[in-house]
Amino acid sequence: MRDISMPDSAHGAARCSVSVIIKAFNEEKKICAAIESSLEAVAEVGGEVILADSCSTDRTVELASKYPIRVVQLLNPEERCCGVGPQLGYQHSRGEYVYILDGDMKMVSGFLPEALAFLAQHPEAAGVGGRLIELNNETLEYRERGLRNAAHLSPGEVDRLDGGGLYRRRAVEEAGYLSDRNLHSYEEFDLAVRLRSLGWKLWRIPVDAVTHYGHDAPPYQLLQRRWRSRYVCGLGELVHAALGQPHMRPVLRGMRELRIYSAVLAWWAILLCIAFWPLPALARGLGFAAVAVLPLLLMAWRKRSMARAMYSVVSWCFNAAGLVLGLLHPQQPPRGLISSRIVHEPPQALEPRHEHYA
Repeated sequence: MRDISMPDSAHGAARCSVSVIIKAFNEEKKICAAIESSLEAVAEVGGEVILADSCSTDRTVELASKYPIRVVQLLNPEERCCGVGPQLGYQHSRGEYVYILDGDMKMVSGFLPEALAFLAQHPEAAGVGGRLIELNNETLEYRERGLRNAAHLSPGEVDRLDGGGLYRRRAVEEAGYLSDRNLHSYEEFDLAVRLRSLGWKLWRIPVDAVTHYGHDAPPYQLLQRRWRSRYVCGLGELVHAALGQPHMRPVLRGMRELRIYSAVLAWWAILLCIAFWPLPALARGLGFAAVAVLPLLLMAWRKRSMARAMYSVVSWCFNAAGLVLGLLHPQQPPRGLISSRIVHEPPQALEPRHEHYA
């Protein structure tokens, strides 16, 4: 194990075709499957696999170090967040193309050749994603996601590549960095708006790319976990980072969640103001109760389920509070080098089975 101030790729080391960057924190149960599927995927086109570990406290690094991959680790655990992992891996990558994979995902064979062929045929595209196969459809959180049928998950030109995508390094370098080290969520949307503000396009093709088995914790426990990890602060941090930047307008215009959480803050403000209404105490109490239950009743009517409605409203409240905290949280320069160390190096880079893609 050695400390490092500048990755080899920054010194002009020879580049390979694709760098698959696996971002991980305490994924010992799933990391082997993620690594093995990534090695199989890059063997089809040539490339490397990099594990970017955010100071795991389980056996994630130990298990990963048994594979022919580069394992790099964050030096400062306090910097741990969703945005730091991809950028940490990117610092140590050499590929002309970069794919970001979560530690609880598995790559699907055949996607990378299709994605590289698409990028070769579409020079205006900065990145391309495929179908994300969600294996956990039992918990309320993931059932709700599936019912939203988000447009950016359908094939065609999209405004973001949630769930992972293959990006051109040249486009990423034009955008300044792969992932904002300050973001506790929304890092893929942040990259997307920076790329699109430069004229690049993003596409999703009708090819299976990854499988994912998300958190199986009960929904309210998941909300608590996201509060403790500051995941709920990501949207506020995204807006904070975009202030005064060329991509600020797409951020403000393109985030449906921002409108929802802003409405929640307005709802809270109204509830607070009711206490100062020049009315009798009973009238103020009845007014407060009516305004307090109105969003829940509207969502229950819309979703035809009180349980789903309650979860939506509680989730909005968590995220609205996180929005404020994220806006107020100080940020580090996103282009700055992330302090890290190389824990394990592969014996040699993987060679492609087939031809490289231009």
